[in-house]
Amino acid sequence: MLIHRGLSLLLLLVVVSALHAGDWPQILGPNRDGHADGEKLAEKWPAAGLKPAWTYSLGSGYAGPAIVGKQVIVFHRRDDEEIVESVDLTTGKLIWRTAFLATYRGGIDSDTGPRCVPVVAGDSVYVFGAAGDLHCVDLTNGKERWSRSLFADYGGDENYFGAGSTPLVIGDRVICNVGGNKAGLVGVDAKTGKTVWQGTEEGTSYSSPTTVTIAGKPQALFVTRLNALLVDPVTGTTSKLLPFGARGPTVNAATPLVFDGTVFLTASYNIDAVLATIQSPAEVRWHDGDTLSSQYVTPIYHKGYLYGIHGREDSNTPGAFRCIEAKTGKLAWEKPSFGIAHLILAGDKILLAKLNGELILAAADSTAYRELGRASIAADKTRAIPALSQGCFFTRTTENGQGKLICVRVGE
Repeated sequence: MLIHRGLSLLLLLVVVSALHAGDWPQILGPNRDGHADGEKLAEKWPAAGLKPAWTYSLGSGYAGPAIVGKQVIVFHRRDDEEIVESVDLTTGKLIWRTAFLATYRGGIDSDTGPRCVPVVAGDSVYVFGAAGDLHCVDLTNGKERWSRSLFADYGGDENYFGAGSTPLVIGDRVICNVGGNKAGLVGVDAKTGKTVWQGTEEGTSYSSPTTVTIAGKPQALFVTRLNALLVDPVTGTTSKLLPFGARGPTVNAATPLVFDGTVFLTASYNIDAVLATIQSPAEVRWHDGDTLSSQYVTPIYHKGYLYGIHGREDSNTPGAFRCIEAKTGKLAWEKPSFGIAHLILAGDKILLAKLNGELILAAADSTAYRELGRASIAADKTRAIPALSQGCFFTRTTENGQGKLICVRVGE
């Protein structure tokens, strides 16, 4: 049953305010779709390869960075502390540091660091730790504003890998996928951290929600353990779009993509890929298990086509890089045995960050795979979601509880 604790009468503004051009304030960029609007990539890379402009030492975890202005916000763990840090974009030097007690002890993956990308909204930074603890700190100095133990409060499920669904900020709400036995979704006041509403019996997932505007009103679009839902950020009222997920050893991890009045959902484990209308109940345009089923990488949409990785990291067959026609699901082309890679679109080019530390520049071309550049930028695995801001590409390594943030200049 949905529980209301007051309603906001303020006009809802979508996600993040007071941003600078080129900012990357949250997971998958300004619109959570992997698009780096306004970024211009170099046409060619040096023959000697790409060299890091700087690196910064990190502890454990898979949380990618967020960037606003000249601040790069990172979230990681050392010993029994989850640490939020601001690093200067130009120099790689520490600006401020704030630490919180870390209680997550690990699941299938022995890495105990945080998984969720920080979210910057206005002058606040929100981080969601692996044990389901939500913190808000001041962007300018890192001072703690409030903290909540959401998994403890609502019986949240650490599942296979700990909390991994990055919260969504819409107006004065921070909305979290808790998946608890007392509440599946929770909306808290962005300024105070107090619960405004709690509801649903939905299980948690590793898919981060996104925002969709319906009839001029912003809504949160969640993929939970078994369903895709629309959520009113003010009241917490939910409406089911369609079932999406499967019981047993499966996960939903890719972020839903919204375009042209439709939503694209993708997962492995025979959950498959779906294109559906954004209405409740949704109308399924197509559903296919052998087109673009991604274990955890979110594809990108560009000019009527979807580009992404079909396959699983834990498969004997490396994932294929594919381009499909979005409205039909038909395969346009594929690059077999490509491997797992995160994607960022800038103009008509795609950056692909492979797990093995390679960075590839490819054309966003629906007629054929065209590789424009390739460089090795890291010796260890780069599983975290990367970022692109102000001509700089950011990725982080994680190996045996240690890692580093790497800044590489790729702009014109």
